[in-house]
Amino acid sequence: MLPDYSVIAWLLIVFSVYLTGVSKGGFAGGFGTLSVPLMALAISPAQAAGLLLPLLLVMDVFAVKAWWGRQAVAEVWRFVPGLFIGVAVGTLLFDSLSEQGLRLTLGVITLMFAAYMLLKPVAKKPISSRWALPAASICGFTSFMAHAGAPPLNVYLLPRKLSKETFIATCAVTFAVVNVIKLAPYMWLGEINVTSAWASLVLVPIAWIGVRNGLWLQSRVNEVLFYRLVILAMFLVGFNLIWQALG
Repeated sequence: MLPDYSVIAWLLIVFSVYLTGVSKGGFAGGFGTLSVPLMALAISPAQAAGLLLPLLLVMDVFAVKAWWGRQAVAEVWRFVPGLFIGVAVGTLLFDSLSEQGLRLTLGVITLMFAAYMLLKPVAKKPISSRWALPAASICGFTSFMAHAGAPPLNVYLLPRKLSKETFIATCAVTFAVVNVIKLAPYMWLGEINVTSAWASLVLVPIAWIGVRNGLWLQSRVNEVLFYRLVILAMFLVGFNLIWQALG
């Protein structure tokens, strides 16, 4: 049985799933960070995260298949310990937050990442690989809380001076790994249930269309303009979530 959401909630969910698919297909997950905050405007953040994870795993299959073989394998292996650490911390803290607490946390995370995307400095030389562990740990935590692992990962990967294809492929494989790690804790916490699973199943075609469109768009769209629009949306959604949490 599908969740009894309003029409507006379903429209936000469908758009969020599509946006995440486009992001995974061709933009290294960069603006998929907006999805859970956008959905959380109409449903609880926990429901949004639980509904989205099975779809992320489906998208990961499509994205990894498309980009496999071009990832920086050494970078992915450096991330794995940190991803486990971040997910473990998220699992321990998740139940300690109320719905309003989750909204507040999600709003703050969204504003922080929007500010980073707006102000991020251009690195003049690659950073050391020893920063992979803290970057991956933060990625694992924010990914667990809000499927928002891209910004902390980008903080590390962008200065590593990878080619565009290697960067996208490395992100695709890393996000697939962290989403697999998150699956068991999400089920243990009850964030994935029969009702959310049905909703996820219904939305699989939207996820597939999003990934395919992302693969097509990544070499054609004005990426700078697109990211600016996403940053603006993240600021608006972040402030809205904080307003809801404190109101």
